Amino acid sequence: MSTPDFMKAVGLKAYLPISDENSLIDISLPVPTPKERDLLVRVEAVSVNPVDAKVRSPKSKIEEHYRVLGWDAVGTVVALGNKVESFKVGDEVYYAGDITRAGSNSEFQLIDERIVGHKPKSLSNPEAAALPLTAITASEGLFEQLGISEQNSAGKTLLIIGGAGGVGSIAIQLAKQIKGLTIIATASRTESAEWCRALGADAVINHQQDLVQEFRTLGKRFADYIFCLNTTAKHWQAMCELIAPQSIICSIVEPEALVDLNLLKSKSAHFVWEFMFTRSMYQTADMIEQQKILNEIANLIDAGKIKTSLNNTLSPINAENLRTAHAAIEKGNTIGKIVLSGW
Repeated sequence: MSTPDFMKAVGLKAYLPISDENSLIDISLPVPTPKERDLLVRVEAVSVNPVDAKVRSPKSKIEEHYRVLGWDAVGTVVALGNKVESFKVGDEVYYAGDITRAGSNSEFQLIDERIVGHKPKSLSNPEAAALPLTAITASEGLFEQLGISEQNSAGKTLLIIGGAGGVGSIAIQLAKQIKGLTIIATASRTESAEWCRALGADAVINHQQDLVQEFRTLGKRFADYIFCLNTTAKHWQAMCELIAPQSIICSIVEPEALVDLNLLKSKSAHFVWEFMFTRSMYQTADMIEQQKILNEIANLIDAGKIKTSLNNTLSPINAENLRTAHAAIEKGNTIGKIVLSGW
């Protein structure tokens, strides 16, 4: 199939409330041309993440040209840059994208091969589209930032704050691959608690209650690792009290207020960020690690060791359905992932 000159896309120029029909609009754009290590991918399914709603949130800035959002995609490679090494035309791929470039809410997208993986063979396009951003975030957070491993984590306890969301859904499953690691997730509703247990959490506590008290009713004093996926500032004091001496807290959520790092001093405890876009944003020397992560996730999926976190699919990919998905994300209580499929 030949590549057209123009493509459907969903974009914005003004940053408006999602209730405004102009917050995301259907547009037509030229199909881009791949260079060097770029793949040109025909996009077949995308998912929506909190970062989409955050970037789109109301502000005074007006874009001169349409901005296309979207940081999860599944598709087929239709053209290659002249330095591509790992893919060929016709390959089915999935990826989480690069926040400094045009996003996945378009029929065709350019993406650096180093942050692209081969799509899991056993999944449909929507099932696979639910995975990349959350899987990379969960993997980097657990294994790189927190340092969890088969060699040093048996007999230890991981606390995941916000277990039922997109990242939490994958983090529980990835952590479950570590033998002897106890996984305690937090959830505030019956259905989200059940979701966490079904994915492999050993216990679920309520983060809307006194988190320290909830944790210690399990007979544990400290967590060896804390992965915060929900309202860092709100849970900061509890996390500092629950983290074990000489251990690590990792968060993906910017604090809504200042937090006091002095609370960690007496424990010689560490705080570290996980930001999935760091490698692509700064073109780090180890950028290809994200390709490796995505290929490993695909292997785990195809081996039946973990499963997709897809929970809702909308079709087609258009402005109306993207506004619906953004509105759901902004409510802050989604379980699993929302995916849009087909044009």
